[in-house]
Amino acid sequence: MSENKEPHVVKFVYDFTEGNKDLKDLLGGKGANLAEMTNLGLPVPPGFTITTEACKTYLDSGDEPAALRDEVSAHLDALEAAMGKQLGQADDPLLVSVRSGAKFSMPGMMDTVLNIGLSDKSVQGLAKQAGDERFAWDSYRRLIQMFGKTVLGVDGDLFEEALDKAKDAKKVTVDTELDAADLKKLVTRFKRIVKAEAGRDFPQDPREQMDLAIHAVFDSWNTDRAKLYRRQERIPHDLGTAVNVCSMVFGNLGPDSGTGVAFTRDPASGHQGVYGDYLQNAQGEDVVAGIRNTVPLAELERIDKASYDQLMRIMETLENHYKDLCDIEFTIERGQLWMLQTRVGKRTAGAAFRIATQLVDQGLIDEAEALQRVSGAQLAQLMFPRFDEDAKVQQVGRGIAASPGAAVGKAVFDSYTAVKWSRSGEKVILVRRETNPDDLDGMIAAEGILTSRGGKTSHAAVVARGMGKTCVCGAEELEVDTKRRRMTVPGGHVVEEGDVISIDGSSGKVYLGEVPVVPSPVVEYFEGRMHAGADDADELVEAVHRIIGYADRVRRLRVRANADNAEDALRARRFGAQGIGLCRTEHMFLGDRRELVERLILADTDTEREESLKALLPLQKADFVELFKAMDGLPVTVRLLDPPLHEFLPDITELSVRVALAESRQESHENDLRLLQAVHRLHEQNPMLGLRGVRLGLVIPGLFTMQVRAIAEAAAERKAAKGDPRAEIMIPLVGTVQELEIVREEADQVVAEVEAATGTSLKLSIGTMIELPRAALTAGQIAEAAEFFSFGTNDLTQTVWGFSRDDVEASFFTAYLEKGIFGVSPFETIDRDGVGSLVELAAKAGRETRPDLKLGVCGEHGGDPESVHFFHEVGLDYVSCSPFRIPVARLEAGRAASVAQGSDHR
Repeated sequence: MSENKEPHVVKFVYDFTEGNKDLKDLLGGKGANLAEMTNLGLPVPPGFTITTEACKTYLDSGDEPAALRDEVSAHLDALEAAMGKQLGQADDPLLVSVRSGAKFSMPGMMDTVLNIGLSDKSVQGLAKQAGDERFAWDSYRRLIQMFGKTVLGVDGDLFEEALDKAKDAKKVTVDTELDAADLKKLVTRFKRIVKAEAGRDFPQDPREQMDLAIHAVFDSWNTDRAKLYRRQERIPHDLGTAVNVCSMVFGNLGPDSGTGVAFTRDPASGHQGVYGDYLQNAQGEDVVAGIRNTVPLAELERIDKASYDQLMRIMETLENHYKDLCDIEFTIERGQLWMLQTRVGKRTAGAAFRIATQLVDQGLIDEAEALQRVSGAQLAQLMFPRFDEDAKVQQVGRGIAASPGAAVGKAVFDSYTAVKWSRSGEKVILVRRETNPDDLDGMIAAEGILTSRGGKTSHAAVVARGMGKTCVCGAEELEVDTKRRRMTVPGGHVVEEGDVISIDGSSGKVYLGEVPVVPSPVVEYFEGRMHAGADDADELVEAVHRIIGYADRVRRLRVRANADNAEDALRARRFGAQGIGLCRTEHMFLGDRRELVERLILADTDTEREESLKALLPLQKADFVELFKAMDGLPVTVRLLDPPLHEFLPDITELSVRVALAESRQESHENDLRLLQAVHRLHEQNPMLGLRGVRLGLVIPGLFTMQVRAIAEAAAERKAAKGDPRAEIMIPLVGTVQELEIVREEADQVVAEVEAATGTSLKLSIGTMIELPRAALTAGQIAEAAEFFSFGTNDLTQTVWGFSRDDVEASFFTAYLEKGIFGVSPFETIDRDGVGSLVELAAKAGRETRPDLKLGVCGEHGGDPESVHFFHEVGLDYVSCSPFRIPVARLEAGRAASVAQGSDHR
């Protein structure tokens, strides 16, 4: 016989005395913190909170939960009993505010209504009780204005225009100079506006006012501005908002009243002190709206010392209790201080690091908690140079903020000129419609890159981030004419080659002329040019130094670099890299060597092919010697050649034109014709899915074995020089174990030959990239021939989604982000459900076959903060990213380990 159980009763309303700060999911941030302050015995006006569950039910069904009205009535009765007055009663009305309050702060995105309970009758009672007729009518006009706009959908400008007319008629500039008679007339005008625009009278029933306001706050969760804000801040759309009903206290009762905001520390710098604003004879929205000029919070000590002293004690109490910077809203009603809100305050990136270490020193938090108080995104902000915010600028365009930083230089329109001018000491910005591998020299030489096409994962963006270069992509309003060496900006102004421009990779903005740049001391610290703890000016660097140090002590994930040359490798070591996770050998074949690769690919005979390989071998070996020397004692994963074939072939259009012109002029063109025929033969409709990676190595005999020989000989040379080379050979784009087995067999043979020739024992591990869905699904088989996996999440994302990385961001990603299909680009943060599932599956299957299989990731996601946490969770051994992202990855790897160890006390 089953046991009878009482049905679960859902509770939709909580008194402020019933909640606490840990109930943010249910009570929202504002409600949870009002309850917490109430529990602490701080002066909070009595009230109650309607839960997020009530909001979600309302939004899902289109109506409030059946039990909600009765629960609100019961709590309203209790509030009225506590206050000794009733909502909207004629002689001494109780007035309440109805305020939104989601789990995560969404400032200004949702709705609030103050002074609910005022009507044509109760306004008289309020005037009598307050002994201030002007105050009562001012409060009434505020209610009609806020209610009309928020609840009834009346255009807010209509109220503002009426208010301006009233001030003009009185020949005053601020609303506080309107007297009671003026405000009575204004109330009449406001009610007429409501009647005309909303088609109904302003409601005189106080309970109807409250109920409609509650519904309006629920509805404001789904306004366009709220949805846009959530998308930008990555706040889930299904949380809903709580509603806080709070008894009103009034800051607009005269000079002994006022309202303000305060911070327990400076949110811009993190320094302790008195920070905030105060406004006498005002309600809260006056401070936010900027209707009148506030005074610094420190002025309150002169205006009302008793309230000031009490506020300082409360701020200290709150900071010690929350163990963090607190953001506070308060009102003073005729000398009585009331706390209306507190929350952990937003802060700049620099302040976040300073405050975290200050709180450790004060004994309020430990190092593990300090690590959770900062983020990789904040560290990245601190590492990039920025423009001086006070400078006068002339903005001429805006594109996609592809790689952060601030860059100034002369506009140049091809790679050759960028290199030439740079070598002459000029700072240049490389401006292109889009970049390709041929532009690499120019990109290296330039201070920054600006393109009119492409997105965050275009060639320009990916390479720029890897080099730590500022980059703005997809600035479509700029017309780039590379042939005429000019760029036309909106309004018709022409930027000629040599004209100075400035680009902001953090905002995507493009400026004419030179905008002054402020350097980053944090980068100077990582580069070894600045030491922590030298003086007060290095306080930020000291804070970063301490928190990164703790992250390094606790993290499990190792952090490697994506680096293709000795210079990048040395920079990576300075930034804390523990090896190279990806050396892209195709970058070694550009410039003067491209012709050799072209000859290799187009060779008709074994002799031609062998001659090309023979010429390439010493060049490759020299590359690897320098790389192994720079990373001595640390692992270096060398990926064998993996470009789309077309990147090493002449442009088919340009070659066709050249042949046609030669024929029309009856000039000799046998070589070009032969080349054109070969290019036609090898032309691919979709090169990214064509003859590349392991396929290229299998089709072109000797290509991969030449590279393996160069790696092995370089390692042997370094060993002979008493070095400690730790080379790892990575085979790209493997889709089946048979491909890997064939290449591995050839590679093992070459290594054995080099060992025999040099008398050196080389321990070169051989592994593969997992960048195709089939490779992930058959990882257990592939692990039989691989000693390590490195997940190439760039291509894996492309092949899982069926996206062309170079095309989709410019075509439809914006629409997908706006519609909420993506919260963030899957190329920016790993798609856990799709791509991430394949990574997890492959990691598990690979280790079932080979328990000691080393696992890493070398795609762009290796330096993304959120993705680093995922890679920690699924058990990878390391992440690899661009040198400038290494500190970010180190920090996030430490944060991930700290969370896993249960140290996240947030």
